[in-house]
Amino acid sequence: MPSRSSKDHDFTTIARRVVEQAIGEKLDGTPLDDPNAGKNPAAVALGKLGGAKGGAARAKALSPDLRTKIARKAAQARWKRPLKGD
Repeated sequence: MPSRSSKDHDFTTIARRVVEQAIGEKLDGTPLDDPNAGKNPAAVALGKLGGAKGGAARAKALSPDLRTKIARKAAQARWKRPLKGD
């Protein structure tokens, strides 16, 4: 699992970011940074298309027995982990 950044625990910083995202611009009036800036729009669209199909296509390609095995292994791995806070 990817680790999350822990640099913004300040309530005011988080609140400001939420407000800026809600209004679509920074509080000083400048536009928010576009996450797709500098990327090829065709490649972004192609990536979204492939990502939407990926899981369903893989599930369709697997046999029911193999899907069951994979799901069982994943469930066992989840239950093996200690709970957070313990």
